[in-house]
Amino acid sequence: MAGTATFSASGEPLSPSEIDPESCPNVACMPGLSSDEKKQGGWRTIILAYKTLGVVFGGLVTSPLYVYPSMNLKFPAEDDYLGIYSIMFWTLTLIGVVKYVCIALKADDEGEGGTFALYSLLCRHANVGVLSSSTRTVDHQLDHQHSGPYDGNATPSKLGKIIEKSVVARRILLFVAMLGMCMLIGDGILTPAISVLSAMDGLKGPIPSISKSVVETLSAVVLIVLFLVQRFGTSRVSFLFSPIMAMWTLATPIIGIYSIARYYPSIFKALSPHYIYRFFLKNRKEGWLLLGGTVLCITGSEAMFADLGHFNSRSIQMAFLCTIYPSLVLTYAGQTAYLIKNLNDYSDGFYKFVPNCVYWPMFIIATLAAIVASQSLISATFSVIKQSVVLGYFPRVKVVHTSSSKEGQVYSPEVNYILMVLCVAVVLGFGDGKDIGNAFGVVVILVMLITTLLLTLVMIIIWRTPLLLVGLYFTVFFVLEGLYVSAVFTKIPEGGWLPFAISMILTFIMFGWYHGRQKKMEYEMKHKITIENLGALLAQPEIQRVPGLCFFYTNIQNGLTPVLGHYLKNMRSLHQITIFTTLRFLLVAKVAPHERIVVKRLGLPGVYGCVIQYGYADSLDLEGDDFVAQVTDALQAHIISISNGLSSFSMSADQEISELEEAKGIGVVHVRGKTRFYIGKNTSLFEKTLLGFYEVLHSNCRPALPALGIPLQQRIEVGMLYEA
Repeated sequence: MAGTATFSASGEPLSPSEIDPESCPNVACMPGLSSDEKKQGGWRTIILAYKTLGVVFGGLVTSPLYVYPSMNLKFPAEDDYLGIYSIMFWTLTLIGVVKYVCIALKADDEGEGGTFALYSLLCRHANVGVLSSSTRTVDHQLDHQHSGPYDGNATPSKLGKIIEKSVVARRILLFVAMLGMCMLIGDGILTPAISVLSAMDGLKGPIPSISKSVVETLSAVVLIVLFLVQRFGTSRVSFLFSPIMAMWTLATPIIGIYSIARYYPSIFKALSPHYIYRFFLKNRKEGWLLLGGTVLCITGSEAMFADLGHFNSRSIQMAFLCTIYPSLVLTYAGQTAYLIKNLNDYSDGFYKFVPNCVYWPMFIIATLAAIVASQSLISATFSVIKQSVVLGYFPRVKVVHTSSSKEGQVYSPEVNYILMVLCVAVVLGFGDGKDIGNAFGVVVILVMLITTLLLTLVMIIIWRTPLLLVGLYFTVFFVLEGLYVSAVFTKIPEGGWLPFAISMILTFIMFGWYHGRQKKMEYEMKHKITIENLGALLAQPEIQRVPGLCFFYTNIQNGLTPVLGHYLKNMRSLHQITIFTTLRFLLVAKVAPHERIVVKRLGLPGVYGCVIQYGYADSLDLEGDDFVAQVTDALQAHIISISNGLSSFSMSADQEISELEEAKGIGVVHVRGKTRFYIGKNTSLFEKTLLGFYEVLHSNCRPALPALGIPLQQRIEVGMLYEA
């Protein structure tokens, strides 16, 4: 894009040396770069593209292991296989290349992808969200932070206005985003199960005596080892896994070319959509039902978008177009060529087409590649869980940032071990790759359909794409994915119920947590303590100011938490220096460092306000003493800046800073409310159920303060009941 400059968060243009090529992967957007610097940026992109093989594309590129075995073909003929290959080719081209590579990857939110990133974009550019006040933007300077091919127009579109006015429409939009996240998590459970089990099934060919239970047990062991190494982080895992995927991506198309030359050299005539027409004309309802199997050829493509925060769009595009897409086209062509000459071998459609001389090497590579395939959706699951936690839609779990340079690379121990247990349970419970494939197809296509719906809204509301192009996009992909959805829904009794069960449980958890948080926020806003009320309380003779520095945590900003009144009533004291602190997670991916801490005086002696702002992709990098130091340093800078606006640095400001340092030296304490709902007799059954469920979740999730690394001995929790 000619004439494009790169700016800092403050609006100043950056020099070429200050631009990080990984955060700006399009080297052409960096003005003034020398040819050597452009080459270095290009090499970084190539290295990142190589790493994506081990994280992003595992599920997609290993789909040949289970696509044909998942189909229930009855008396297949040559034309049937040609039609199936044509369907798979055009599905890969339209959904993989056009939808994800060319469109979806441009709809990132500050480098983050996935359905909730799309929802975040919509909420930030139009008032279409149903969000608690804790997620609203504090500083108007944050409103300019966005990415993607839109110009940030302030005037909402007509569709945006319609959604803004309708509470029902906004709730439906939130539900769709939640469902997309829950389905992606379900994908993270089923991808490892079907990939590893399908690879281990290769033992049955050379060793017919091996039992089904042995294959299942070996698959479970492999999965357990995979989840145990997740704690080492995406970067290390991708460096280890990428060579394996490179071997797989190169080996399968070579075998495919050999199979084409040996069995059916004219296979590429099936690229004509004419063969799709002939396939459905002949098979009719049976052909429609077989779409539940062909959809698996595109499984894992949603990880391209969901894993965007781990890499960048340019590296993912490069890896897909240069390696993954041609590899899949040639591999499926080779499989189909073999099956045309061996019509009834579809139930073992991968291993049968592998030549005997390379069978065992390919079995080893396939097993290792299946492990890598599991990684892509596991990484994506960690990302979406972290996004929903920081935005208040999921109970707090531990989130570990495994990379100092990429905030999107995260790991959650609780989520990891829950996924491990569920994956092993699926393998041991189902045992049959065909049943898992039925469940898998439901998850895959629903996530894609939700992405299509949200991308359409992004095009209309944010990008302001011409309606003709929006209509073309929506018609093509809604019809294509709608056909797939209608086919996979018939598989619900045959295993497709599993992802629905998982998704409904997760959605109930998210809705229950969100509802409880909203009720707490409503109570706090109704019973908040204003600065005037606090001044009146402090003026009472029985309230003492005691030495030291206190961080008093409050969830609301336009006022103070009701817990403060409860605290003063019972403790009858307040620290000499008290900083009322709010942790705010904004609907932006990342907050600029200079906007991270916002401090101000509250108009009372020794009383200050502090807001710590995070985006959903930021690392909680304020810990313990470092947290206290950064806040007090910001407060001192604020006091000095206000004083500099006067004729001279006043003695009162000097004294104010001295008192702050003295209080800090005496001791620091962190006070937070530990609130619960009092559910009375007049509470409705609906409220009793949801709030009771919220209390269970709240009692078992991680508290907020340990996320900041606050030492246990410095923490005080003040219990209080909120009336439901």
